[in-house]
Amino acid sequence: MVELTTKTLTEAGRAVGRLIKTIEGDERLDKIAAPVSDFLQKLIPPGPVRDLLHGTPLGHPAHPFLVQVPLGAWMSANVLDLLPGGWIPATALVGVGTAAAIPAAATGATDFSAANREHQRVGLIHWASVATAGALYGASFVARLSGNRKAGKRLALAGLAAASVGGYLGGHIAYHQALGANHTEPVPNLTPGGWHDLGLLTELPEHQLRQRLVGNTPVVLYRDGDRVLALADACSHLSGPLHEGELVDEPGIGACVTCPWHGSTFALEDGAVVHGPATAPQPQFVARVTGGRVEVMLPGAG
Repeated sequence: MVELTTKTLTEAGRAVGRLIKTIEGDERLDKIAAPVSDFLQKLIPPGPVRDLLHGTPLGHPAHPFLVQVPLGAWMSANVLDLLPGGWIPATALVGVGTAAAIPAAATGATDFSAANREHQRVGLIHWASVATAGALYGASFVARLSGNRKAGKRLALAGLAAASVGGYLGGHIAYHQALGANHTEPVPNLTPGGWHDLGLLTELPEHQLRQRLVGNTPVVLYRDGDRVLALADACSHLSGPLHEGELVDEPGIGACVTCPWHGSTFALEDGAVVHGPATAPQPQFVARVTGGRVEVMLPGAG
């Protein structure tokens, strides 16, 4: 039996880390990931449905909480399979989990299509694992309905193993690679308080985007006459440079900026998310013009 020590855990963590790094850096996976991503973007074009699948109206990604239903149902079924009288409820939970995996997969596929290559490489293995789990639990459900208890339980155990691998890789994508995290959350803590002089108003061309620094925090500025709008420049989705993005006019909203990396769109007026994949708004800076010079400040940081 392997003794559980700090050294053992460290070495195990290193081995897993090396494996994940190998997957992240394997460019051969791009031959599959790129066409799959393109297909998904065509299948689910930008618009309200895509935004809903990303979780934009919710304020955070939809996929992580939707996967709790199939995983919870499946794992509960595995436990009930070990208990007297648990066969019927276990069968019901296998069916519920398999059905619930469909919307969870749809949200995950949508997020996959708007991710970086490193995310997608790990995502392919994640998808293969959870797809295998879904197929095994689906087969288990069919076997259970036909009265084959032994096959139903064995298929569910195999499904649990596949789901565990998929769950681990999903956690890596969400927490280590930070897909779905709010990449602007540190802005208030990293930005100096008070007003900051960003130069002459006349240095900003009208109806164009320009980047300036507040301390070490990049800010994107938009001038409309004597009025200046300012947002954190790094996109909340995956830190894309908004000042390199496209200006668009959204009906009923006004001037917006679209991230050049994955297409997230934000209202310049207040940083609200207009279109995903971003789910968190851009931090807004208060801007004023004093003596012909532009000054900005984070709200409440004066």
